[in-house]
Amino acid sequence: MAKVIKAHITGNVWKIEVKVGDKIEEGTVVAILESMKMEMPVEAEDEGTITTVLVREEQAVKEGEPLFEFE
Repeated sequence: MAKVIKAHITGNVWKIEVKVGDKIEEGTVVAILESMKMEMPVEAEDEGTITTVLVREEQAVKEGEPLFEFE
């Protein structure tokens, strides 16, 4: 069953740092969100391999919205 990395703030996806197939570890920065002119990194909370990228750069996201799936 796939695990999910979610947005921890409401904002815009400024940069996506990983792609499908990338291996991640706990603490890996997977994306950077921009909110109120501040850049906030989104870090993986577990290790695995990215299976799905659910967002695109410049997309608006809400807190709790899924950004990536990984196994």
